[in-house]
Amino acid sequence: MPQMAPLLWLNLFILFCSTFMIFLILNFFIKVPTQITKLTLPFKINHMNWKW
Repeated sequence: MPQMAPLLWLNLFILFCSTFMIFLILNFFIKVPTQITKLTLPFKINHMNWKW
């Protein structure tokens, strides 16, 4: 099996790193952010008096 020159390893590393970074950047920017709607109904609070 022939050995790769160090320059070829560097090119391969740069290629994989750049494709990985492009993949991450595209995944980050491809989503459209959705707005969170506020709940109009207030939460119902039940007050209980505990007597021991």
